[in-house]
Amino acid sequence: MIITNNDWVYNKYKDTYSVIYIVGSYRDVLVKTRDKIHEGYELLTHPLSSSLKPNETPYKSVIIADNKSELNYDSVYIIENSIVTYDRFNKNKLINLSEKIEDDFKLIDLTVLESALNI
Repeated sequence: MIITNNDWVYNKYKDTYSVIYIVGSYRDVLVKTRDKIHEGYELLTHPLSSSLKPNETPYKSVIIADNKSELNYDSVYIIENSIVTYDRFNKNKLINLSEKIEDDFKLIDLTVLESALNI
C-alpha cells in the first residue's frame, strides 16, 4: 500500500497498488501512515528516506504492508520519530514554489518510490 500526497505517484500506481492519496502536506502523509501503523500495518519504507530533509520537499510517498497483523513496535517507533523530526525541521520554507520546482520535487519522490519498488 502506498500513502502519498504526490499526484504523479497516485496517477501512475492507482491501478497497480492500493494507494491512499492525501490532499495535504508531507506531515499529513506521516500522520496517515502513523494511523495505519497503529491499525496493525507494517512500515516497508522509511518515512524520511532520500537525501532531502523534510523541510526541503513538499511531497512524500511511503510504502506500508497491505495487510494487517499485530502491532509492529519498530514501525511505531520509526513513524513517531519521523513526525517529531519533521516538526523539528519544518520551517515553512517551501512557500510559493513555481510549477517547475514542484514538478521536480514530484519527480524526486516518484524516483525514490520506484527505487524501493525496484522498478
